[in-house]
Amino acid sequence: MTARRALVVRGGWEGHHPVEATELFLPFLSEQGFEVRVEESNEIYADADEMTRTDLVVQCVTMSEISREAVMGLRAAVEGGTGLAGWHGGIADSYRANSDYLQLVGGQFATHPAKHPDAREGGPADNYLPHTIDITELGRAHEITAGIDDFALDTEQYWVLADDLNDVLATTTHPTQPYHPWHRPITSPAVWTRQWGRGRVFVATPGHEPDVLRNENVRTIIERGMLWASRTESA
Repeated sequence: MTARRALVVRGGWEGHHPVEATELFLPFLSEQGFEVRVEESNEIYADADEMTRTDLVVQCVTMSEISREAVMGLRAAVEGGTGLAGWHGGIADSYRANSDYLQLVGGQFATHPAKHPDAREGGPADNYLPHTIDITELGRAHEITAGIDDFALDTEQYWVLADDLNDVLATTTHPTQPYHPWHRPITSPAVWTRQWGRGRVFVATPGHEPDVLRNENVRTIIERGMLWASRTESA
């Protein structure tokens, strides 16, 4: 039996610890029978032969840029059946200026609301807020999130812009605060899947730092999400 092939692409803004974060999941992928290749550049996406052989792409690249050849290669691979999975800014805040990429993943980071101005100290924790990840009705039946109850986190709470092609498995709600400009609570997708041609896309917005990725619920969702996204026999 030929091993499945996983391609881990990492880089971009170092604040999301792309190396340390992806290293947490490499043993799991190997245990699940994947032959894993790690790349520090997204230009691998432009290699059509390599992408055709790849069953799963795990991307952890925050912001950064991508060439037209690379993004078209990624889109073609997913359309042909290669899975795409990732978490937090490594997938939902990548290549902000590239609309072709944004359409593929179905969601773009807009903000992570901060604490009250009087409570801010000038560090990353200024953007850490206690919030709940709420499993949707669809999520309670889906193999990625089945058996997981709503759970609390104290970390960045992503507000993402998304579209109706996503199947939303979990949400999070941003409350109104007197120091924020919005005037009603905003519910944002926190975990979603997306069909793109014969391929599958999985996105989880929690995961700002390795400690969040070690949370039992977050890690379980990401591990299941990677397996779900990986190329199916029909693809």
